[in-house]
Amino acid sequence: MRLIGILGGVLGIAALVYAAMMTLVTVEYAPFPSEADLENPGRRPSAAAYDVLGTKVMPAQAAQMRATTRGLDHLSRRNGAIEITPELVRMGREAFYKETFGNEWFLTDVMGLLDGAITPWAMTKAILANFANPTTDLKVRLAKDLRLGDQVLPAGTLVSTGLDIPAGQIMPMGIKMVWDKGALRAGITCAACHSTVDPATGRVVEGAPNPDFNVGFMLAASSNTAAYFTHVTVEDPAAFVGPDAPRIATASGGTVAVPDKELLETAVDAQFAAWPPGSFDSTVDMVSNPTSIPDSFTAEAHPFGWSGFAQIGPFRGSTMLSNNVHAVNADATTVAGAASELLGMDTELYLATMLQGAPNPAFRWDPGSGRTPSEVLEQANPTPISPSLVSAAVMPSWPNVTYISTDSLQLSTPGLPVWEKVNAISAFQDTLTAPVPRLNASSVRRGQGVFSRAGCADCHVGPALTNNRVLPVAEVGTQPSRARALAATEKALVPSVMIAPSTPFPPPAEPDLIKIQIPPDRLEQLQLGWAHAGTDGGYKVKGLVGLAVSAPYLHDHGVAVGPDAATQAGLPGTLYAGVLPDPVNSLRAMVDRNLRARVVSANREDARAAMSNVSGEGHEFWVDTEAGFTAQDQADLISFLLSIERAAGP
Repeated sequence: MRLIGILGGVLGIAALVYAAMMTLVTVEYAPFPSEADLENPGRRPSAAAYDVLGTKVMPAQAAQMRATTRGLDHLSRRNGAIEITPELVRMGREAFYKETFGNEWFLTDVMGLLDGAITPWAMTKAILANFANPTTDLKVRLAKDLRLGDQVLPAGTLVSTGLDIPAGQIMPMGIKMVWDKGALRAGITCAACHSTVDPATGRVVEGAPNPDFNVGFMLAASSNTAAYFTHVTVEDPAAFVGPDAPRIATASGGTVAVPDKELLETAVDAQFAAWPPGSFDSTVDMVSNPTSIPDSFTAEAHPFGWSGFAQIGPFRGSTMLSNNVHAVNADATTVAGAASELLGMDTELYLATMLQGAPNPAFRWDPGSGRTPSEVLEQANPTPISPSLVSAAVMPSWPNVTYISTDSLQLSTPGLPVWEKVNAISAFQDTLTAPVPRLNASSVRRGQGVFSRAGCADCHVGPALTNNRVLPVAEVGTQPSRARALAATEKALVPSVMIAPSTPFPPPAEPDLIKIQIPPDRLEQLQLGWAHAGTDGGYKVKGLVGLAVSAPYLHDHGVAVGPDAATQAGLPGTLYAGVLPDPVNSLRAMVDRNLRARVVSANREDARAAMSNVSGEGHEFWVDTEAGFTAQDQADLISFLLSIERAAGP
């Protein structure tokens, strides 16, 4: 199978080379590991026959419903029912590794992922140097000098990307290369962040977060990272306006000065580079508060997102979360229409700030061209049926925010029903189980008792060891910045209405619509997850499946301890130093106040962690000697926590 993988990679590259000579064709390639190449090939069979807007319909119940007209109507796609079939799961797995929904257009043509310090040739040389060897961190030499604030990394510097290449493959997992009529583009799939390679075996750990994926650094290395400025701290874009700044007409009839692209670029690059490897800022609040890349062991682990903002709609919000990842997080044009409410920026100013540095001339706004930024985007847009660059159906609520879609778009693929692949990804992720290390069975049993005695089960209960609740940030006590990140969306919030999954894509002028009913108790939880209705926001009770492959811990990625707990505490001793966190020691820091104090102290003393709002504080539920537990109790509890591979049930 590994030989097949290598041949597949070689053929993929050969196809791209051939396409270079045939500029009228489009060729795509993304690595797709076989089941035999997985470290965790086991699957959790779906107990449900249907998902109906987040409610499971079991097989026996579905059989009874099919016997009545009313029941059949309930199971209709027109009413939101998604039949969970093996074919849907297979489609979801393939989309997990291969589908970008067109995010390569923003990442390449607007943000300049391939035009900065990490060029295609630099990446190719790194891949060839690593040829056919598995790696958890593809190292690349910078092709150009890279300025990060006051620091300059000279060309030739060897940098870590955190990109993973499994055994038997030659291309990084989760990266999709597209040769389109003479232009090379790179897109990101789910697998780049949500699968990794086991360093001992070289096999793929499907659904585990990529712990050292250096997303922030790769963004900083792009030529026009300023296009992504809303994901880091920019208190006032006007502070970057130069003395000769061009002015642009606004919707209100006035004019406003456009920020200087070089000044803004320098400011944001340093912040992106400060993100801890393995973390990502998924919100557009103009505050740098990245969170730990979550696992994809989603069965029974709702709500989704660290604040629990993804709660409603298909698969209890899992579809909503994936939609957000591939839209708002991968294409900054998706929020342009709501920029005034979300960011306090006129739409034309927002687009001008983004497009003035675009490497592709077709997407670049030139103040002397006579065209507005929105006209530039409209004329260059490869998906004219959508107002954004990604391929999406437009909800009637666009450009506003709803609790079922942060941008009122439903990512879709031509020829398939609306939201089909996103729902398929949700169905696939629900089948994933986590690998666990070899553990002493007696220690695991004792640890389960410690878990109960320590009161962990007060919140961590249920099939995935979560009560599926969002708790106020003050109660959790962790770093509060991320909990407030969605507060501004309340100004653009409208009732949730989705396009029915029976609708073909591209959709007709008047597609079937579904009004999402939100009961009062769910509304309170949504308001807490979004920091709406006067709340300070909150964080979800995390499910505990897959802890052996998801260190570091807490939403801010801050509880990290390396193999040597004496010298490798916090991010400065681990990920910032190129050391992967050790799950045993990191879990010990979760329950031992003295070790945690060292972790928090190390994080607070590091300028990069402070810039990224990372501390590792909070969730102070101790299982240590001061709480009346022995060292053996603590060790047994950690064994139990490491043993959880799947949600309980079928």
